[in-house]
Formats: sequence, C-alpha cells, structure tokens
Amino acid sequence: MVTILHASDVHFGKPYNASVGEAFQVAAQAVPADLIVVSGDLTQRAKLKEFRAARAWLDRLPQVPLVITPGNHDVPLFRVLERVFAPYRNYRTYISDQLDSMTRIPGAIVVSLNSTAPLRAIVNGRIDRRQLAFAAQMFREADPSDTRIIVAHHHFAPAPDYEDDSVMPRAREVLDALTDMQVELILGGHLHRSHIGNSLDVYPGADREHGIVIVQSGTTTSHRGRARERAKNSFNVVRIATDHLEITQFMYFVELGRFAPFSMHAFPRRSSRYFPRDPFQNSVLLRQIEGETRGEPGPREVAGRTSGGLQ
Repeated sequence: MVTILHASDVHFGKPYNASVGEAFQVAAQAVPADLIVVSGDLTQRAKLKEFRAARAWLDRLPQVPLVITPGNHDVPLFRVLERVFAPYRNYRTYISDQLDSMTRIPGAIVVSLNSTAPLRAIVNGRIDRRQLAFAAQMFREADPSDTRIIVAHHHFAPAPDYEDDSVMPRAREVLDALTDMQVELILGGHLHRSHIGNSLDVYPGADREHGIVIVQSGTTTSHRGRARERAKNSFNVVRIATDHLEITQFMYFVELGRFAPFSMHAFPRRSSRYFPRDPFQNSVLLRQIEGETRGEPGPREVAGRTSGGLQ
C-alpha cells in the first residue's frame, strides 16, 4: 500500500490562513504518508518573502519524499521584466531548481511537469511535447508494477459548478498521450475546488479501456476557495492498493478547528476492470488520523513508544 498526502494552492501572502496552515501541519503528522505532493501556487505573488515563508512551512512537514510543482502564482504577474527574463528565479532559490522532475518510491513513480507558461498562457497553463517526451522517458525506466503518476498544477478536466472554467490547452491530446504511457493518476490544483473523477467522464473514447483518475485538490490553506468550496479548505489522501485507488478528501471545519474526512472515492486499478473486494473494508486510515488529531496517540507515536520499550 502506497499513501500520498496531496495539498495544493497554499498561497503564502495575503490570502494565506495561518490557523488553517497550522491545522494542516497537525493533520500531516497524523497521515502515514510515503510521499507528500504540493501541486503548485505556494505563493500569491511570487515574492521573496512569500517563498521564504513557504519554504519554512514545507520544512515542517513529515520528512518523507516531497514532490512540488510550480503554479501560475509562483511566477511574477505584474513584474513584467522578471516574468519575461527570470520567471522562476525566486522559485528556484527557495523551492527547487527542477521544474520537471521524477521521484521514485517503492510501488510508484511520480513525474512532475511544470504546467506554467509565463509568456503564453499564464492562467490556463500548458504542457508541451518536450515535457511529454520527458515523461515517456521517465516511465520507460519504471518497474512494470509501479503506479505511474503525473503531478501538474493546471487542470485537465472541468469541475462541476465552477465559474468561467477553461481547461489547459490541448488537454485531451495530453491526456491521450499520458494514457498511452499507462498513467493511472494525475494530481493537480488550480481550481480552488476539489474534483475527483476519471478522464473518460469528460473525454470518452470507444478505443479506451481505461481512463486516468484525476484528483484536483482545493486550496489547502488560503481564503480563496471557489464554487462549492468558497471560503473552504481541503486536501486529499491517496492510497494505492494492488487492485484499487482510494482517495479521501479532507475539509477544514471551523467548528472543529481541524480537518476532517468529507468524502471517499475508489477506482479499480488498470489491472482490474472491477472491485474484487470492498475497497473500504480494511481501511484504517480514518481511525489513525482521527485518533491523532483528537489528542490520542497516532501510529507514528505508538510505533516510537513500542520501539523504545523493546530497547
């Protein structure tokens, strides 16, 4: 079982909600994650002080592999000369020098593609053929049993009830290419509204046996939630089993002062056309997270105590 914690659209700067940001840190410590993904928009205006704050926040997360991709707010909008000549300078300084990257963990290979396009499509983003070739090369090196995952900030499919939605240019062409690469999962953000579904729901094709599960996170820590998540915050936990993908959406509830489960979704893996068993039957994730966020010892703490006692 592979567990991924997926957040997005943190927006350090004026929109950042510090109390929700702290609540996410608490929740992150309770998730037994093998990998953390933050799918873009760490800042509001790509300023140095915003990136410094984002870096400090990222460094407090559990020490597991971390995949980050830029969002359109991570490149300057109004500082035109910087946007033209050095759009990623601050991002490279504080977050990562890699804009397209590959991360391997046991059971999964994750390719992160920079979908920002500072000179062409700063809002809607873009993934070009060079990046698709990069992804194809990385996936050729994957173990046949690895789950193939793409991380990109901008969205490939529209979300219900979203105002003025416009997907990434050439979205269907890119999805077709990724499907041919046997990608099973895409993690993204940008919408500020969670959306979990299958690419075939939007781009049906008689020649497709399988689509790609698309998981968009809402804004995890800002005041800028939209549509049904207006003024709300969310993140996702993805669990990858041998026969299914399980996604749990967590929402921040003011009355609780913490994140709590809001919805659960499951999809068969590419290797299976149906669920051979109840995908939620043996799930202990919610009990683990609920126990730790309510002040009870969580899985890491219990493991540490047990190990210490044995010594």
